[in-house]
Amino acid sequence: MIEIPDLAAGGLAAGTLSAFVLGGGLIRSRRERARQREEITTLRSHLDAARHELDRAAQAFAAEIAHLAAERMPAEATRTAHPHVRVPGPLGPAGAGTEAVLEALRTAMAQERKRVDAAARAGMRGATREIQAGLYRLQDVLRGLQQRYDDPELAQTLFALDHENEQSLRRAQVAAVVCGAWVGLAREESHLVDAVTGGQARLVGYHRVQVHNHLEPGTALVSHAVEPVAIIVAELLDNALRHSSPDTAVVVNLERVHHGVTVTVDDAGVGMASDERAAAQRLVAGDHQILLSDLGDPPRMGLAAIGRLTRQFDVSVDLSTPSPYGGVRAVLLVKSHLLSRIDPVLHPPAVSAARSTRNAVEPELAAEQARHTEQPQPARQDRPDPQTRLDRQARPTTGPEQPTGPEQSTEPEPHAAPPRFADPVARVAPPAAAPAPHGDEPVHEPVPDPAQDGDQLPQRRRRVRAETSSAAPAPEAAAPAAPARTPEESAAALGALQSATAAARNAAETEGNDPR
Repeated sequence: MIEIPDLAAGGLAAGTLSAFVLGGGLIRSRRERARQREEITTLRSHLDAARHELDRAAQAFAAEIAHLAAERMPAEATRTAHPHVRVPGPLGPAGAGTEAVLEALRTAMAQERKRVDAAARAGMRGATREIQAGLYRLQDVLRGLQQRYDDPELAQTLFALDHENEQSLRRAQVAAVVCGAWVGLAREESHLVDAVTGGQARLVGYHRVQVHNHLEPGTALVSHAVEPVAIIVAELLDNALRHSSPDTAVVVNLERVHHGVTVTVDDAGVGMASDERAAAQRLVAGDHQILLSDLGDPPRMGLAAIGRLTRQFDVSVDLSTPSPYGGVRAVLLVKSHLLSRIDPVLHPPAVSAARSTRNAVEPELAAEQARHTEQPQPARQDRPDPQTRLDRQARPTTGPEQPTGPEQSTEPEPHAAPPRFADPVARVAPPAAAPAPHGDEPVHEPVPDPAQDGDQLPQRRRRVRAETSSAAPAPEAAAPAAPARTPEESAAALGALQSATAAARNAAETEGNDPR
C-alpha cells in the first residue's frame, strides 16, 4: 500500500517535469517568433529594394523610349536617304531590345520610299512623253522650214534651232530612261561610228570631240542597240565636256577587242577622287535600283541613265581608271552579240563620221570599191544626176536658157534617201556645191543602183582629169578660172540641195509604204 507522502512526492515530481516541458516549449515558441520577426523584417527590406529597383528600371525604360522616339528613330529615317548619318546607340541595357524597332522602321521606310519613287517616276514618264512628242513635232517643223527656204542666214538660224531642239530631246530622253521608259526610237542597223557621231552631235561643244576610228570598215550595231549606244556615248561625252576646260579636247577611240568593240572617252578635266569614282562606278554598273531621291537636287540623271541602259542591253561601262590626260577615262564595251556588219561600199557611213584608219590595210575592200566604182551603170535618159543638177545650177549662167532659181530643182528624185542614222552635226554646216570651171564639164561617175545605195544622200564623185588623159586628148589651153559665186547662186545651190534631200526622203517613205 502506497503511502500518502510518496504520492505527494510523485505528483510533485510529475508537476515539476511538466513545468519543465511547458517552459521549454514556451522558450522555443518565443525563439521561433523572434526568428519569424527577423525574416519578416528582411523580406520587407528586400521588397522595398525590389520596389525601388523596379521604379528605377521603369524610369530607365521610359527614358530609353523617349531617346528612341526623339533621337534614334529620326536619325534612322534620315539615314535611309543619307547613309553617312550616324544613328545614336541606346542609353543603357534597357534599350537592348529596341534594335528590332529600328529594323522594322528601316523596312517600312524603304517600302514607303519605293512607293513614293514609283509614283514620281510614273508622273515624270507621262510628262516626258508629252515633252518628247512636242519636241519631235518641233523637229519636223524645223526640217520642213530648212527644206522650204534657201536664204543662207535663215538656214543657219534654223540649223542652230534644230541643234538646240536636239539637246532638249536628249535631256527629256535621259529623264524618261531613268524613270523606266523605253529609249523612244527604233533605228535600222547603223555603223557604230555613226552612232558615236550621232551622240556627239547632241551636245554643246561637240567640236571639241576628236574621234579616232580604228575599227574595220562596216562595223555596225544591230538595230535595237543603236539608240542606247548613242545615248550612253552622249552622256559620257557630256560629262567629259562639262568637267574639262573649254580649250581642251575630248579624245574618243574606237577599238576592236576580244569580246566586242570598245569606245574609250578620255578628257583632260578635273578628274574624280577615289570615292567619287567608286560612287560613279556603282551608278553606271546598274546592279542596284537607284531612286530619284538619290540623284541629288537637282537630280543628275546622266550616270543613272547609263546604268539603266547597261542593265537592259547587256553593255558595260567602266570608270575605274583615270585618264592619262589627268581627267576621267570612260570605257564603253559593246559585246559581240550586239555587233553586225554593213557593206561600207553600198552603205557608207555619214560624211561627218570619222574615217577608219584601217582603210589602207584592207586590200579586199579597196578592190571591192574599185570594182564598184568602175562598174558601168545603165544611163538614165529621163532624169539627170542630182549632183549634176546642182553643178549646173551653181555654174554662172551664160544665156537665158540656164535657170538659176531653186524652183527649177524641185523635181523629185526617188533614188536618194536620208542616211540611216541621223547626224545633227552634218546639218549644222551643209556643204555648198563648188563651181565648175568654164569650158570643162566635170566627169561624174555613174549613178549607183537605187536598190543598193538607197540610204545615202546624193554625193559628188569627181574623177581627176589626169586619170582619163589616156582615153581623151588633153585640152590645148587651160580654161580660165571660174569667177566667185554670187549670193544668189549660192542660195540657188543650197535650195537645190534641200529640195533634192526632201524629194529623196519623200521617195524613201513612198517606197517604204509600197505594199509590193
